[in-house]
Amino acid sequence: MSKRNIRKVAVLGSGVMGSRIACHFANVGCEVLLLDIPPKEGNDRNAVANEHLAFALKSNPSPIYDKRFAKRITTGNFDDDLAKIKDCDWIIEVVIERLDIKQQLLAKVDQVRTPGTLITTNTSGIPIHAIAEGRSDDFRRHFCGTHFFNPPRYLPLLELIPGPDTDPAVIDFLEEYGSRILGKVAVRCKDTPAFIANRVGVFGIMGLFHLVEEMGLTVEEVDRLTGPVLGRPKSATFRTADVVGLDTLIKVAKGVQENCPDDERNALFAIPDYLRKMEENGWLGSKSGQGFYKKDKGKDGKSEILQLDLKTLEYVPQTKPKFDTLGKAKDVDDVRARMAVLYAGTDKAGEFYRKSFHALFSYVSHRVPEISDELYRIDDALRAGFGWELGPFELWDAVGFAEVMAGMKEAGIQVADWVHELLKAGHNSFYKLENGERLYYDVSGKGYAPVPRAEGTIVLSELPESSIVWQNKAVKVHDLGDGILQVGWSTKMNTIGAEVIQGLNKAIDLAEQDYKGLVVYNDG
Repeated sequence: MSKRNIRKVAVLGSGVMGSRIACHFANVGCEVLLLDIPPKEGNDRNAVANEHLAFALKSNPSPIYDKRFAKRITTGNFDDDLAKIKDCDWIIEVVIERLDIKQQLLAKVDQVRTPGTLITTNTSGIPIHAIAEGRSDDFRRHFCGTHFFNPPRYLPLLELIPGPDTDPAVIDFLEEYGSRILGKVAVRCKDTPAFIANRVGVFGIMGLFHLVEEMGLTVEEVDRLTGPVLGRPKSATFRTADVVGLDTLIKVAKGVQENCPDDERNALFAIPDYLRKMEENGWLGSKSGQGFYKKDKGKDGKSEILQLDLKTLEYVPQTKPKFDTLGKAKDVDDVRARMAVLYAGTDKAGEFYRKSFHALFSYVSHRVPEISDELYRIDDALRAGFGWELGPFELWDAVGFAEVMAGMKEAGIQVADWVHELLKAGHNSFYKLENGERLYYDVSGKGYAPVPRAEGTIVLSELPESSIVWQNKAVKVHDLGDGILQVGWSTKMNTIGAEVIQGLNKAIDLAEQDYKGLVVYNDG
């Protein structure tokens, strides 16, 4: 890491994101100055920041590792305390998503910050170059976007978006600091609407919002099909929308549709009638007490979760739907192998997977190089920001590159030209392992290149077979080099049985005989 040290951080804006970003910097040992507007009434000039921080500290899950760490956070207000940012090493703007307000605040920041200080914005979609307009040369060189995902302590994605004048060394530092200190998956993005994760993730959600009508599926059915069986969070699609807030999703979707007129799937970001009516009714999800789901009391007085009938906009009981394809897939533990089973389904679920996969794969193929020159960054962003086990291109590989290409051709779905070039060159995957190194298809280079890894990173799934020094049906013992062994197991739900105990004992014996240390670890 460079010689730049981050000891004190200023967070400008104490709302939901600002207060939680402040807590996360306190988690890693930084002193934090948390500022917001002064209240219109009352004697406590810092009331806004104080109230927001207190609310954050009481929230569940907690944004702070230890309540004592909150002492590292000092509150203040923009009118009285802005000059204090001159002592900060990193200034993060997290105010309301309005360009004029951001520019007004940052104009004041430009007058008092110490030259060379990092200055970033947590905007989720306002162009970075627009926010930096009119600022000093030093400001623009040290300015970029740092888009944290909420909640910052738990969602690992940190999108880094340079502006046209950003010093490359600033992005290099933030990438390393984000990874090593903040515990983030730092993904470099281009300054395009919604950046990477939201551009693709919200496309996926909006696509399902339309597909549910096309196929006559229910809210519950789609969530059953798009949750853990697909390698996605249990909240799946509609529950996730309720948690995020329908107003937030609608805002992002409208932003993409307005700012990406040349997007070939622009129409898909249009808001369905049922979603527009839900917004009008104030059914915004968890924040309003009802959205696609609503908690109610049944006739027996017990609480039950009702689902919204999208045709009648009435809440109805859930039915625990079953699909033959899901029955076949549930016995396939490996998520990659399971994807091929889902895609090949012969029932309505199989049709759903083919339609949704084809739409997603076509879309991401056309986003290279628009939102990223490297396809692996798109996969990284979706895994870290939306909790997907497999990013879009990894999912495509898992289903089967050739099988998907044939299916899309039959369905009349278009993919980007570079995908056809990949196929014509005799390749059949976006990723491959070669000599223990993971490679990705480099679109500009028209060949494979190593997926960058932080120095010292070891990925078990990428270790060569030759590194295995002992194994049974449940356990593998790897030689990691430098005199270190690793032992891990791959049982269902990580259960420990006789074979795991046998493997652990064997690993200990081997380590005591010929090695310096033993790491007990396996991919979850």
